[in-house]
Amino acid sequence: MQADKLLTPLHLGAVTLNNRVLMAPLTRLRNTEPGDAPTALAIDYYRQRAGAGLIINEGTHISPTAKGYAGAPGIYSEEQVRAWREVTDAVHAEGGKIAIQLWHTGRISHSSLQPNGDAPLAPSAIKADSNTNIRDENGQLVRAPTSTPRALETAEIEDLIEDYRRATDNARRAGFDLVEIHGAHGYLLDQFLSPAANVRTDQYGGSVENRARLVLEVLDAVIAEWDAAHVGIRLSPLGVFNGLSETDQQEMALYLIGEIAKRNIAFLHLSEPDWAGGPKWPDEFRKAVRAIYPHPIVAAGGYSVDKAEQLIGAGLIDAVAFGRPFIANPDLPARFARGAELNQPQPETFYGGGAAGYTDYPALAG
Repeated sequence: MQADKLLTPLHLGAVTLNNRVLMAPLTRLRNTEPGDAPTALAIDYYRQRAGAGLIINEGTHISPTAKGYAGAPGIYSEEQVRAWREVTDAVHAEGGKIAIQLWHTGRISHSSLQPNGDAPLAPSAIKADSNTNIRDENGQLVRAPTSTPRALETAEIEDLIEDYRRATDNARRAGFDLVEIHGAHGYLLDQFLSPAANVRTDQYGGSVENRARLVLEVLDAVIAEWDAAHVGIRLSPLGVFNGLSETDQQEMALYLIGEIAKRNIAFLHLSEPDWAGGPKWPDEFRKAVRAIYPHPIVAAGGYSVDKAEQLIGAGLIDAVAFGRPFIANPDLPARFARGAELNQPQPETFYGGGAAGYTDYPALAG
């Protein structure tokens, strides 16, 4: 099937995209430490992929305590703002558009990555059955079990929301076209949504409405700092990732998506579970999402051109974010246009400078 629909323009809030082939956020772990700032490699990497309708950059932590992976970048310091400005200028010089993904990893972290070696933050002090990336004694990236977190105090949540607001201001000053809030894949905001990770008894735990409260408060704060037309959010409904299984959380998914719809933001980015070994979404769920969300939906998760064309044509989604194919094919939209064969990704190059020991681990979707 030809990529006719994928190659048509699309309005996402304040921006108009040249095509509907988005680059999904992909954690690459190539940034400076200490400092957590992108390097010249990031400038080249994103500039090469400026043909995407929209690049959503790698997950970028909003504060020092938000960090969960060695080598991941931040957006909380002036050094980082300046470094990201070089990236966004390079993308814009090639005619592209780029969004930043605002990330707090929560319990998917390790004490060696936290200020003063403290425990990571989470909704509740429940250890994740998952691993993260740290550096060994030789400075090489290695996988290690996550550390046991401590529960955020209710009084600390206001400061957490302020971190998101400040990161949004920094992103705007760094020249990004949009921001995407990371609310997916078992990271902090997704942890608040999950009854397996959130056993709080305050206003942020218990009922569906309480567990969704922080996500919506963060979304409102980011909108207030910029505006709804420059904001998107990523969710992973019914997903399985980072020690959480949400396959039975349809009530939460539809409630949250309905509340997000009221904000009329630029886009809703939905990461489907089958890319990471989870079940495929039933058609009934897709239709239920579209029924309550009339604004732009970006889908992601192991999509082919045929699947993208079919679901866009059916009106169930509006664009597709491609992840691993963009690693090996910087000119992915042009290849779709020509019907050209795609290069296959090489897992050994996914992280850092090609860290050993990652050949069986998929490129992290941000």
